[in-house]
Amino acid sequence: MDQVALERSTTRKVTLRLIPFLFLCFIIAILDRVNIGFAALQMNEDLGFSNAVFGLGAGIFFLGYFLLEVPGSAMMTKVGARKWISRIMVTWAIVAILMAFVQTPMQFYAARFILGVAEASFYPCMVFYLSGFYQTKHHAKAIAGFMLAIPGANALGAPLSTFLLGMDWLGMAGWQWLFILEAIPALILGIIAYFYLDDTIKDVKWLNKDEKQWLIDVTTKENLEKQKVKHYTFTQALKDRDVLILSVGYFFWMVGYYGINMFLPTISQGLSETTSLSTQGIGWILGLMYACAMVVMILVGNHSDKKNERRWHVAACLTTSAIAMIISSYVANTSIVLSFVFLTVALCGAFGAYSPFWAIPPSFLTGAAAGGAIALINSVGNLGGFFGPYIVGYIKDITGSFTISMIFLGISMIISSCIIVFLVKQSGRALNQKDEKKLEKSS
Repeated sequence: MDQVALERSTTRKVTLRLIPFLFLCFIIAILDRVNIGFAALQMNEDLGFSNAVFGLGAGIFFLGYFLLEVPGSAMMTKVGARKWISRIMVTWAIVAILMAFVQTPMQFYAARFILGVAEASFYPCMVFYLSGFYQTKHHAKAIAGFMLAIPGANALGAPLSTFLLGMDWLGMAGWQWLFILEAIPALILGIIAYFYLDDTIKDVKWLNKDEKQWLIDVTTKENLEKQKVKHYTFTQALKDRDVLILSVGYFFWMVGYYGINMFLPTISQGLSETTSLSTQGIGWILGLMYACAMVVMILVGNHSDKKNERRWHVAACLTTSAIAMIISSYVANTSIVLSFVFLTVALCGAFGAYSPFWAIPPSFLTGAAAGGAIALINSVGNLGGFFGPYIVGYIKDITGSFTISMIFLGISMIISSCIIVFLVKQSGRALNQKDEKKLEKSS
């Protein structure tokens, strides 16, 4: 079999084996993380939570996530991604179920914080795991494949969560059943992951001998090429200039992203009051909006790989999202339909930036260093998930409107795009064509 055919068959098998399963795991993770936004439609009134209380509780998840992200990733490199993914999923499933029984603000804060601790390092673990099974030039597309779970979880979760809010069994409210029933799949998948995943290419039994050897050879040679540029340990990667700048850029991005994402159901409910839409109707509209974001994620990921460029793809998406977010707040009083259209564009931009952004760290770092860098970027960035929802809730309580909040979130995302484009020295490109041809000839 020639090298081109061998590459095609191997990549296809890896994709079919890993992406669907990791996609399913990640979709449950995102669902359990953001379903708080849908629960708020009922929970806040039942428990007497203000927008500020809800915003702090929604965001404090990321404080626990921040504190344990890097230590958890360090542990992952020691025990192996397979075991760590399994441990994370089982732990967060248990905590997510306990969310159904909170009654006071302090219990709410504690449960969300512990949920963040339990889920910490899950995402960098997934990215690190995939980077060990793909060539660099396929990273963005592979990452986009399982990261479709982010908008996918919302597209599925919007109608599902609003449906579950209508349940009233055994004296428990719909928001309580929402937490319980959406956590059970994580428990099941966490157990399956332990037996389904393989730690390294050498451990797999679903590639033939030639395919396995080709994949080992090409990933090893690519890693050697990257190490000629930057040969870092886990700890050294945490001090790298570009890693630190990417962390700051991701922070501002996540302030905007989670600020809108956590409050989108509440914002949509407010916008739809004049049209008398039901809660279930809101769920279907939000599901359609997130489905559009999934399509954009695929298109941007493919285009980023085709052009072999990352930074400008990220910046274009974030800037588009910011502008659309701000416009949506100004047209809300004149046209509800137009406001939802711009909110959809804002979501598409925010999600579209994911795959090219996360293809940047593995383009210049390998092994444990890549794992550490991804963990730090995700940790610092997701701290923005703490500030975004809290600031939005606080401003809403003071002004009675989401307009100023949307302007703040949009500015935050524009700052992120400027940081990533103008301050990151690494090009965010995969190995150049000359290096790729050299690798192909030597393999």
